[in-house]
Amino acid sequence: MQIRTAKIRLLILTSIAIFLSSCSISDWYNGYYAERTAIKEGQKKRDNYYNSESPQMQELRKQNDKYCTDLAAKPENRIAKDGYPNGLFNQPMFTRCMIDRGTPTYEAYVGMQQKKHNDELRAKGKRLM
Repeated sequence: MQIRTAKIRLLILTSIAIFLSSCSISDWYNGYYAERTAIKEGQKKRDNYYNSESPQMQELRKQNDKYCTDLAAKPENRIAKDGYPNGLFNQPMFTRCMIDRGTPTYEAYVGMQQKKHNDELRAKGKRLM
């Protein structure tokens, strides 16, 4: 009778140990939760950027988006890559087109702000690159 109770206890302890080692709270918090929070924060900033534009700017963005998408998707402008017989969408051309037409994408805007920040730090002598 005691052997049977010991086997059950051993089984319970082993299963608890396996469960705790496979999904620890720190892994969940540092991985899944932190990633989800960063994604939500980025989406909120992106939405704020686009929603803060005037109606005229939003209309211009729609026109520019259509024009630049058509331009970057043309077969002669596609990026050739092995495994893709029709090529890939030319994202750099799309981004540059949007910037040149006065409606930069959120990603381009963030990049410009980061470049501006780096230039200011470089001017103060706090950054070498």
